[in-house]
Amino acid sequence: MVLVAIAMVAIIAMAALSIDVITLYLAREEAQRSADAGALAAARTISISGITGDPSNQTGNWQLICGGGTSSATLVAQAVAQQNAVGGIAAGSITVTYSAGGSTSSDCSGLPAAVGVNPMVTVLVTRANLPTFFSRMWGNKGNSVSATATAEAFNPSNSGTLGNQTTGTITPVQPRCVKPWFVPNLEPSNPLSPPNCQTNCLPLVNTADGSIKNPGISLGGAGTTGVIGENFWLVPDCGYNGPSCVQRSLPQALANLPGTNRTHPPPNLEYLPGAIPVGTPTAVPSCSLGGNPYEQLIAGCDQSSSNQGAKGTIYQCGVQSSSSPNPNLVDLSENPAGSGDTTNGVQCLINAGAHATDPFDGEDTLNPYEKPSSYPFQILAGRNNPVVKAGLARGTPVTSSNSIISLPIFDSGNTIGSSGQSPVTIVGFLQVFINGVDNHGNVDVTVLNVAGCSNGQGPNFVGNPVFGSSPVPVRLITSP
Repeated sequence: MVLVAIAMVAIIAMAALSIDVITLYLAREEAQRSADAGALAAARTISISGITGDPSNQTGNWQLICGGGTSSATLVAQAVAQQNAVGGIAAGSITVTYSAGGSTSSDCSGLPAAVGVNPMVTVLVTRANLPTFFSRMWGNKGNSVSATATAEAFNPSNSGTLGNQTTGTITPVQPRCVKPWFVPNLEPSNPLSPPNCQTNCLPLVNTADGSIKNPGISLGGAGTTGVIGENFWLVPDCGYNGPSCVQRSLPQALANLPGTNRTHPPPNLEYLPGAIPVGTPTAVPSCSLGGNPYEQLIAGCDQSSSNQGAKGTIYQCGVQSSSSPNPNLVDLSENPAGSGDTTNGVQCLINAGAHATDPFDGEDTLNPYEKPSSYPFQILAGRNNPVVKAGLARGTPVTSSNSIISLPIFDSGNTIGSSGQSPVTIVGFLQVFINGVDNHGNVDVTVLNVAGCSNGQGPNFVGNPVFGSSPVPVRLITSP
């Protein structure tokens, strides 16, 4: 009995200490989750800001996004990390740093050129004075835990010669939920031979190395100092009669069609409908369930394919393919101009209200509308945004919106047939914000990001793609 009594003292002491140890382990895991969430949120802010579309910071705007304690990415990282409790209360000290090319700083504008392609953000969460239960009997009044997480945003443009790993080979991206609007590799605001341009327009991306041809951030929708922020109309390159698309000409920028009120004058960029493979689009809202697959794909997501599983994207960068499940195909059997499919799909996607002509009837908006005059660009929640329906005020700034979409950019030199399907080479992706749509399939957009890749030829051939929900995807690159 004496031995049992002595042993019980030791057993109880060990059990008591194990409770404190488990408490510390749990707090450590909570700190890690807090750091992970903060790093991903900051990387998402960097991605959507468009700074990788200004890789040399020629407009001097990086400071506003990742330039220290008052920058938007830093504030977002701290706010999100604080939302995760550590040891029963909010996380303690939160330190945010940025890195690229082997250098680290609290200010990304002082980092080497690699940050323009592949910026990384690190969040350190430290929680001091964690309460203990039993170890206080031995004089231990508190403990601390810490955790670190690093996330990156990646733009494939010119990634072979810039970025944190220079390999000489472009690493393309393959975003999900890409809309079936193929746009030519032409930039509306920079014609080399006005008043319109087909092959003589400045391209969006260089097909040799994937770099952005007009890098920089423009205000007021002009696009003169950079493609990010440029505002224009996406116009169907199709006649308005009949169920099929009858091309007016080769897809071009700055198309000026006299004698019709169904298109929009320059700046504009013509698009062609993409092929929809056999299958059912995913995440389709109920407002578009009655439409055809083209309309459903606009409102929802592209189909999953047999060799990509849950990744569910159908458009590949850098290859010309006419075989499923990678149908980089223009499909003229659909007429987005006269069928109403584009209009219905877009209105469903962006949560537009009953009044299609009212840009503030339900959908999210840029501030100010269409042509932001200050940077960083701000998105305001519309009446039908879920955060507003959850109780927040209409006009609340948000960082995620259904109005942000991705489009495939195809090589302007591709030959498009007069009917049926034609294979094209995707040379990049365009990320835009939808401001509105009219009744003829014309879509008002503002450019948020451009991501280029090679055309599958020459020394900069395409490697394995990086999957993500954006042309500038984000991911955690440190394990817990």
